[in-house]
Amino acid sequence: MKMRASSTAMNRSQDLWRQSATTLAALIKSGDVSSREVVDAHLGRIEAVNPMLNAVTVMLRTSAREAADAADVRRKKKGKRDLPPLHGVPITVKENIDCVGTPTTFGLAVNANALPEQDAPVIERMRAAGAILIGRTNMPEMGLRVSTSNPFRGLTRNPWNAQLTAGGSSGGEGSAVASGMSPLGIGNDIGGSLRNPAFCCGVAALKPTQGRVPYGGAGDGFLSAQVMLTDGPIARSVADLRLVLELVHRQHVRDPRSVTVALEGPRMARRVAMVTSLPGSVLDPAIVASVRAAGSALASAGYQVEEAIPPEIELINHLWTQFQMYDLSLTAESIRPLLSAEVAVLMDALIAKVDPSVTHAKLHQERSRLGRAWSTFFAQYPIVLGPVWPSAPFAHDADVASPAGSQLMLDMQWFVTPGNLLGIPATIVPTRPIDDAPMTVQLYADRFRDDLVLEAAEIIETVFGPSTPVDPFVV
Repeated sequence: MKMRASSTAMNRSQDLWRQSATTLAALIKSGDVSSREVVDAHLGRIEAVNPMLNAVTVMLRTSAREAADAADVRRKKKGKRDLPPLHGVPITVKENIDCVGTPTTFGLAVNANALPEQDAPVIERMRAAGAILIGRTNMPEMGLRVSTSNPFRGLTRNPWNAQLTAGGSSGGEGSAVASGMSPLGIGNDIGGSLRNPAFCCGVAALKPTQGRVPYGGAGDGFLSAQVMLTDGPIARSVADLRLVLELVHRQHVRDPRSVTVALEGPRMARRVAMVTSLPGSVLDPAIVASVRAAGSALASAGYQVEEAIPPEIELINHLWTQFQMYDLSLTAESIRPLLSAEVAVLMDALIAKVDPSVTHAKLHQERSRLGRAWSTFFAQYPIVLGPVWPSAPFAHDADVASPAGSQLMLDMQWFVTPGNLLGIPATIVPTRPIDDAPMTVQLYADRFRDDLVLEAAEIIETVFGPSTPVDPFVV
């Protein structure tokens, strides 16, 4: 399915769903538009394109409109003063994050009525910032795939090409944000689940430093989740990513692992390690071209860009797989009855990759050593620029279509797993589309230097600009 660029001749409603969250917040605050107008514009966009894409699983029309009307009343009473940063701005949220009033399904029919008693910390803070939840978004069963489909909610399509995956596991968010159904989405990332959809759908995403954004509301999970899982935003502008981080970071009483760390660190040398090849992986020429284009943009802005490869990427991938799949093996039998047959087969294939020689003690020893090695590398190159996936998005269900699907899934994440295993921040930002396909790059920095990747991403964005929202043709 090819894409056509969105028309520039738009009426007021159509123009609103094209705007970033920060722009919408400014328009609402100034009184140029009402929150109700903005919410209705996005609800209308969902009604128009979601039947083709199936990204939004639950529309919250009534509650969203009531919240928008209340926001407009507050705006009239208070004027511009004392309004929270996202006052009256609509957002969408992935179905594995607790939001009071809607079920936390994890993509499973058995959880259709699993209503949480309180919001997850990130949603609590987003609501306090004035955001209005207008819908929930799709994900694969238990987040076990890097493509978004499940028997309960169905298949989510990529707005750029209906035949290709929208990524996963926050694929509903990627598709919704890329097509203008939502200006801002909240998902999470333990193995690229924010970054994979951003790559596939051509939008921006932030995987914050582990511990910076509190996590909670859906149980403590296994050790791998406690160490590697974090909530974060998907958006069409880096400014929106930055704003969300400012709103949701800081320690929270419901997450004992969360911390409060300054969002700005000391100035660092403007040096970038540009990764155009990976040991153990082959990068498509278009992916390399995208990375080089981003490197040129940074060089033009005064960064010193050199080709270099961070340490021991193959080992990082192996250890991430051991950490994640060993924990998965502990819960396999309890969740197996809840899964479709094809995902159960995928789960077994992933568990079969567990290496019994890698004990938990050895895993954590090596993880600490690798963290030191990467910190040393960051001292020389404060920013690492590279690919997200090594090749273009694959066709729907290629990750479960054959026994080789599990390896395809792991191969796609070759340069994604360092962000999770090492707990470092990563930002995805689009570059220029190639042959009607979106292109993005990934930026890494050392722990708690989210500011460095956001700053570099904004420079790249200034050069290339967002390529979304896009209008999907009818399949």
